[in-house]
Amino acid sequence: MRVVVCLTGASGVVYGYRLAEELYKRGMETLIVASEVALEILRMEEGKGREALSGLGEIYDNDDLGAPIASGSYPFDAVVVIPCSMKTLACIANGIASNLITRSADVALKERRKLILVVRETPLSLVHIRNMLRVTEAGAVVMPASPGFYHTPETVGDLVDYVVGKVLDQIGVEHSLFKRWGEAGGKAPG
Repeated sequence: MRVVVCLTGASGVVYGYRLAEELYKRGMETLIVASEVALEILRMEEGKGREALSGLGEIYDNDDLGAPIASGSYPFDAVVVIPCSMKTLACIANGIASNLITRSADVALKERRKLILVVRETPLSLVHIRNMLRVTEAGAVVMPASPGFYHTPETVGDLVDYVVGKVLDQIGVEHSLFKRWGEAGGKAPG
């Protein structure tokens, strides 16, 4: 499986980093694009730089519109924008493919490939919600970075792994990053 992992300028770049780690561990071909702001946030929130990402897959510059993933003729299985800033969401929702992240998302939509947007913002404005509706209608999956708690997380890492596990579920990759509802001893309410 070949997965494009895009990190944008929103808090929570740890989600993208962890997804790249998990794909790498499973031997998946991972193509990574990080915006300049995402790299700044990675340094600020995780104390890591671009070099940490380069150990997890092939890195492309966000301004490299000549990269293979900018073309529909290049075969990849999924694009995951994680975290997805509201600016990036707006560009994708309106077909503005001015950088490699938005272009690879645009390619995923036009080629009917899996596109997952892990949005990271709260509260949401009506503009954000309408943009989420537009990308959903175009074929994307919108996944707010909203971890569950039924698996009784003990660390922030457990919460991150829950979101990353949900992304892996969407692209069909087996994992054991969290206990599923029936495994966690939870029962349906009522």
